[in-house]
Amino acid sequence: MKATDDPQSTNLSKHRNDIYGDNLHEREGGSELIPAATVVLLRDNPEPEVLMVHKNSKIAFGGMWVFPGGRIDPEDFPEDGDIDAAARNAAVRETLEEAGIRSKAEDFVWFSHWTPPPITPKRFSTWFFAARADDHSVSIDGGEIQDHAWMSPAAALRRHGAGEIDLAPPTWITLHQLSRYPSVDALLGQLRGRDARFYETRLGKRSDDVRVAMWRGDAGYDTWDAEVAGERHRLVMAEGGFIFENTTEDC
Repeated sequence: MKATDDPQSTNLSKHRNDIYGDNLHEREGGSELIPAATVVLLRDNPEPEVLMVHKNSKIAFGGMWVFPGGRIDPEDFPEDGDIDAAARNAAVRETLEEAGIRSKAEDFVWFSHWTPPPITPKRFSTWFFAARADDHSVSIDGGEIQDHAWMSPAAALRRHGAGEIDLAPPTWITLHQLSRYPSVDALLGQLRGRDARFYETRLGKRSDDVRVAMWRGDAGYDTWDAEVAGERHRLVMAEGGFIFENTTEDC
């Protein structure tokens, strides 16, 4: 499987939305991981649409279009310290704070978890949830969140490819996955029927200097070598457009 913004542009320098640091040799340690949670809010209109919010340019992921979410705060933890429960609580709180939508933790489907490579300047270890939003009205504060829009996943990817919006790699990959489903019911049914997927990102570089984010299953994952032949589970981050190469799983 290959999904792309611009299949004709791969021999270029760093993509504007390559959020990772520059020192590819730094493979251990890194800054402390910050636990966070984000929520993919969905509705049918009539095709599936996802709520995207536009971050203030002066904060983390500034200027990018993201899903509502943020860091897990100490008060999000239950008495037993369960981090998964804390992530759900944080997702409920952030959905209200950033979008004005009241939600229930038990309605969220946990479908993925993302960890950036050590070279990332600010490392958020993020739980990704999905939930139906339907007719909820959206309210933003105009501070951390500058704007919002309901977009079909495919339209968001097209806008990114045209340079109209900025998307971090985990957001782009998630939108690509969501774009495969004809309805919110089909999408949520698929996500409920599988275990959450873990994406511990490793970064490499091809011989043409194009940077590549790799995940488990990619032939170059264990050695951080983007030139190794074999299975592909990676995002090629060419300056002219993202290209997702995946031969290891169904989406």
